[in-house]
Amino acid sequence: MSILSGVSSFFGLDIGTTGIRVVELRGSGPTRSLVKYAYVPVEVKLAQSDSRADQQKLAQILSNLVNEAKLSTKNVAVGLPSSRVFTTVVDFDRIPQNELGKALLYQADSLIPTPPAESKIDWAVIGDSPKDKTKLEVLLSSVANSFVESRLDMIESIGLNVVAFEPDSLALARALVPAGTVAPQLLIDIGQLSSDIVITMQEAPHLTRSIPTGAEAVVRSAMQNLNIDEKQARQFVYKFGVSKDKLEGQVFQAIIGTVDLLVSEIDKTIKFFQTRYPDQPIERMIVTGGASTIPEFPLYLANKFGVNVEIGNAWRNVAFASDRQNELLAVSNQFGVAVGLAERDE
Repeated sequence: MSILSGVSSFFGLDIGTTGIRVVELRGSGPTRSLVKYAYVPVEVKLAQSDSRADQQKLAQILSNLVNEAKLSTKNVAVGLPSSRVFTTVVDFDRIPQNELGKALLYQADSLIPTPPAESKIDWAVIGDSPKDKTKLEVLLSSVANSFVESRLDMIESIGLNVVAFEPDSLALARALVPAGTVAPQLLIDIGQLSSDIVITMQEAPHLTRSIPTGAEAVVRSAMQNLNIDEKQARQFVYKFGVSKDKLEGQVFQAIIGTVDLLVSEIDKTIKFFQTRYPDQPIERMIVTGGASTIPEFPLYLANKFGVNVEIGNAWRNVAFASDRQNELLAVSNQFGVAVGLAERDE
């Protein structure tokens, strides 16, 4: 899943459940310049479908977007949705780096849920194991070959050249976690159908989870409990959120059950992380996607967990003209993955 050497420019491509996003940056080092960014909405059914006809429709939408955006390169780094990727941290014997890959593959059967022969497997050494100093801590990711190959075919069918596949969680962490951050940070990205929770330490993801509860579930609970249609429910959720004093707390009461499902998953994730790293408390939570746009949700998290919660800024390491600040910050919560992919080291 790594990048080809000698590729000087590429853009980041995030094919999400509700839209396709592309970002092209220029330069290297801690700050890069924005060249282009673009977005096109996509129907959830189409984005989720594996059928050949739907893949061709998706390819056409992507092709139109790339042409309209006038990107300067055909090279592309592509995000892999967290729901399709299995990621874990394992302790491994200290052996020479060049033998580690072979040894991991040899033991892959017991480490990943899909048959190794049918999976793309990627790994990175994070550092010393916190449990056993004689061992290394290794971040292991796997994804089904069939998914990667169908995505590759779809993207190559419109003349693009895939230089890398990378799990969304890694891209998100690169874009949103401030450089040089050592202490644990928890990222929560609420998407339409699912939510991603990522805990990073020393800038590397140490725990990633995909939860099958997203913004759609929150809207659905508003529809059912307030007996209103989808459009009005969506308006209420994004206008009043988890505020107890707006509309006499009716929206709060209608959605809090679903919101607390998410909160309990965050709590479980933190507790699991803490069993492995008992001396490493979460320093801050960074929210993006629906987590940053549902009013008072960040504050609700801050009160529940007693930590600082901040709204993620996907453009934090990106230079752009000052008169574009409002325009870019307005879409920041949707562009974390695409920006993070574009920020990969060449």
